[in-house]
Amino acid sequence: MNPDLQKLQPYPFEKLAKLKAGVTPPTELDHIALSIGEPKHPSPAFVLDELKNNLDKLANYPTTAGTIELRQTIADWASRRFSLKSGSLTGELNVLPVLGTREAIFAFTQCAIDRAPANNETPLLLSPNPFYQIYEGAAYLSGAEPYYLSCTAENNFVPDFDAVPASVWQRCQLLLLCSPSNPTGAVTDADTLAKLIALSDQYDFVIGSDECYSEIYFDEAQPPVGLLEVCARLGRDDYKNCIVFHSLSKRSNLPGLRSGFVAGDAQLIKPFTSYRTYHGCAMSIPTQLASIAAWNDEAHVLENRDKYREKFAAVVEILKPVMDVDFPDAGFYLWAATPIADDLFAQGLFAQQNVTVLPGSYVSRPDQEGNLPGANRVRMALVATLDECVEAAWRIRRFVESLTN
Repeated sequence: MNPDLQKLQPYPFEKLAKLKAGVTPPTELDHIALSIGEPKHPSPAFVLDELKNNLDKLANYPTTAGTIELRQTIADWASRRFSLKSGSLTGELNVLPVLGTREAIFAFTQCAIDRAPANNETPLLLSPNPFYQIYEGAAYLSGAEPYYLSCTAENNFVPDFDAVPASVWQRCQLLLLCSPSNPTGAVTDADTLAKLIALSDQYDFVIGSDECYSEIYFDEAQPPVGLLEVCARLGRDDYKNCIVFHSLSKRSNLPGLRSGFVAGDAQLIKPFTSYRTYHGCAMSIPTQLASIAAWNDEAHVLENRDKYREKFAAVVEILKPVMDVDFPDAGFYLWAATPIADDLFAQGLFAQQNVTVLPGSYVSRPDQEGNLPGANRVRMALVATLDECVEAAWRIRRFVESLTN
């Protein structure tokens, strides 16, 4: 077996299951899970209808590249959303449908990393820390070494890229970003993205931006900026060395559809398409048709954002008097500071109030100075109903108050 498999750590939810094992929560309280970022709002009925009405097309093999109709629909959506130059992002050359961002990020990393670079040094994959654990696993199994960039309150949960040594940039082959961030909700601003594009030119590495939370935000006048959007502002209409990952899971409450896309530099999309031909990840035709319907509609996305705004307003109001917590820039997570160790907080909250949250230490690693950026924080996914989120917030507040009494 591949020896790099031994480098993989248990997934955060495996650790969480062990933490909760042997703990008996109060049976009179229904369990409320704020631990998994699985959207619970209803899936759009018109998308489900499109899927149902085309089930007969499961009799046809789909192609790796997907239909040109889907790819152009995606290109048109991205061009509208991120103000791209007309015709610069095409379905034919710049877009590839994928089965969700998780598998796409993992697969792209395998394709992008050169295991035997000319300098004979182990390649680096730079990743935010805390992070989505797929970044780490993708690095190890591609032959790269992960290099963690700490995201803390001191840097507004965006890495201090100016502090990265030149020797690290020289070994960097792939920089993965997550904006809006999982778990912090921070958005990387346009100036920072422009700086990273310049560094990519200087040191010749690829930037992969995980933007699967980009359509969940609070101010309709200020949607999160995207990597391709900054390319367009800079006149880089070839999107050189820049790739973005998007999904319908969060935007359209369709996590089970497993539908997303990769878009950007055509010189990267072409070999990635070849890789995926061997990988065998083709999207079924009914899924493609349902995806076209979803990308072509914004009304359900606006409604989705309204629901999250209502939940965040209610939950933050309840928790703010007792916890260091506030609205994130975007996304559906609260990244709350805890008065005790994050794992003990999560375990005690479950034991006393039957609410599950994810310890921040489970989604971070010690940085180069030995600090653990996720320590003493928990991730709360406000994906349940409004009533459940409000009930969970009051239970969390009672638990925090019990720690100080």
